[in-house]
Amino acid sequence: MQTTIHETAIIDDGAEIGDGSRIWHFVHVCGGAKIGKCVSLGQNVFVGNKVTIGDHCKIQNNVSVYDNVTLEDGVFCGPSMVFTNVYNPRALVSRKTEYRDTLVRKGATLGANCTIVCGVTIGQFAFIGAGTVVNKDVPAYALMVGVPARQIGWISEFGDRLQIPIDGSGNATCAQSGEEYLLNEGVLTRVENKS
Repeated sequence: MQTTIHETAIIDDGAEIGDGSRIWHFVHVCGGAKIGKCVSLGQNVFVGNKVTIGDHCKIQNNVSVYDNVTLEDGVFCGPSMVFTNVYNPRALVSRKTEYRDTLVRKGATLGANCTIVCGVTIGQFAFIGAGTVVNKDVPAYALMVGVPARQIGWISEFGDRLQIPIDGSGNATCAQSGEEYLLNEGVLTRVENKS
């Protein structure tokens, strides 16, 4: 697979970019970045030195992925969403030794204009709604909205809302994919098909 890099993009020496990735207009990738296969970086994306981006991620226009952010495979970052890496920034105080790690697990969606405050983990296939501000860890498959983020439900790997209570126990089937999910004591898991 051929990697596509637009002529206006700046790729610093040392950056690792996987096969089949597409890097569009005015992107800047720093030299220490590790970018997987088949990744799409939209217009005006910035990728810092201490960043790892897994395979098949899609990062839309105007997103800056700062140092200490890790995206596992298949993460979607909506237009103009925001990562931070310092919890209490000041222009007059250097805090480069205080960066906090942010981890976004496989398949999660970060909606347009949402903000992910540094130091959190977003669970696999979680869905962060547009404009949401996340300042604490998010469970796998959680549907989160608001400022600050609050959980309003569960979502399937396909991206459909599951008809299941937020707390307690129960099960649900994704109407689109037929995948089954089990909620047990507030933790949602996908039931593996054994056939």
